[in-house]
Amino acid sequence: MPATAGFFMKQIFYILNYPFTVLFYITFGFCLVFFHGIQWICFNVFGYQAHKKSVDILNLFILLCLKVLGTSFELKVPKNIPRNIPIIIVSNHQSLWDIPPIIWFLRKLHPKFVSKFELGNGIPSVSYNLRHGGSILIKRKNAKQALSEMIKFSEYLSKNNRSGVIFPEGTRSRTGDTKRFQRKGLELLLKNLPQALVLPLTINNSWKLQRYGMFPMPLGVKIKYTLHPLMKVSDFEMNDLIDKIGDYDETEVQINERLK
Repeated sequence: MPATAGFFMKQIFYILNYPFTVLFYITFGFCLVFFHGIQWICFNVFGYQAHKKSVDILNLFILLCLKVLGTSFELKVPKNIPRNIPIIIVSNHQSLWDIPPIIWFLRKLHPKFVSKFELGNGIPSVSYNLRHGGSILIKRKNAKQALSEMIKFSEYLSKNNRSGVIFPEGTRSRTGDTKRFQRKGLELLLKNLPQALVLPLTINNSWKLQRYGMFPMPLGVKIKYTLHPLMKVSDFEMNDLIDKIGDYDETEVQINERLK
């Protein structure tokens, strides 16, 4: 009987995913459309700072939308992170929902993203921010374009002392396992920013929001972000630094598997 009761409870919770997911997408879609106009006004009338604040608030609202699903986030930001130097945030990538907490919780670092070119069109608010907010859009199959954009990105971060977010896996992991570490883009960024600090970031459990795909989204997912110690690029040999960053990229799924 207990096993049968447990089975039925799981089925009930699974069924509940559907109406709450519909409610989430309604609120989420409204935020994207509403803030698209807000971003346009802020950027074209008031400039960068106003646009950035509108993006920060948008991502706060996205986090509140995710609260509809009972999603929780854990991210403790150290108070000693300097803001007068470019910072390279290197993270694993588990789902598209990795992004809003980074933008909101690390907003004082002005995070900009290395993103795939396809995201630059067709998504209200998201595409506009990627095209106008300081991020870059990379064509994965066009090495010349990618190289040019990465160099411009390095110059932008250096000139403005902002942070750049790069996911060296190159694409999202749908199981929580870390994908093969792509070194070239990260190495180029590090070589062009020898004065920068590296901030490794590990994301755990955001993949669970898409365990069934985009619909339904499960209830009660707890997502944990871990910021690791800062490292100065100039203090390391390139290969040693990338290897050390890669060591931080191990997720809880892989740690638990290794310790079995």
